[in-house]
Amino acid sequence: MDSNSSDRAAAPSAPAAPLRSTADNGLKIVVVGGFGVGKTTLVGAVSEIRPLNTEETMTRAGEGIDDPSAAWGKRSTTVAFDFGRITLSARNVLYLFGAPGQERFWFLWDRLFSGALGAVVLVDTRRLEESWYAIDRLEHHGTPFVVARNNFGEPTHSLQQVRDALDLPADVPLVDCDARDRESSKQVLIELVRHLQGLAEKESTS
Repeated sequence: MDSNSSDRAAAPSAPAAPLRSTADNGLKIVVVGGFGVGKTTLVGAVSEIRPLNTEETMTRAGEGIDDPSAAWGKRSTTVAFDFGRITLSARNVLYLFGAPGQERFWFLWDRLFSGALGAVVLVDTRRLEESWYAIDRLEHHGTPFVVARNNFGEPTHSLQQVRDALDLPADVPLVDCDARDRESSKQVLIELVRHLQGLAEKESTS
């Protein structure tokens, strides 16, 4: 079975870059989704620094608690959050936080959402039901988000079918991506920025 989980090799991050002394505006984006959908991989693919992560080796102690059956070959898991950084300009810096996917760590999500400009919901079409909680919490917080289908091989469903299954409103962007690929992951973030800009423009004219 193919997997785009965090245990698969991601595209190498750009060389580490020191934070500019002029940077005084931090923007926060959260990446959420089910267990093993590729959140750690996506953060690592786009971060300009070596990502901070809290990956721990999966052991027998987790048997019966976490279900790795749909993420075959996954050997480690995030137990707090992943953290990456992208410099947008001399003053603006984007901070990426990847949330843990296991249900037992969902209590951390509300705090991660605090102060977030927006979010990316990463989904695996083999386990769409694991995305419902993320979407529900983001809607509860009023946090704008886009949904990205992380492709685990050739898609077997159209994006419209995925939208229908998730009951996504028409104004929520839904895109394809490969979380291992830097450019593909960057396009997801660009789509989120476009979505945020559109919402801001709509609010300013209302």
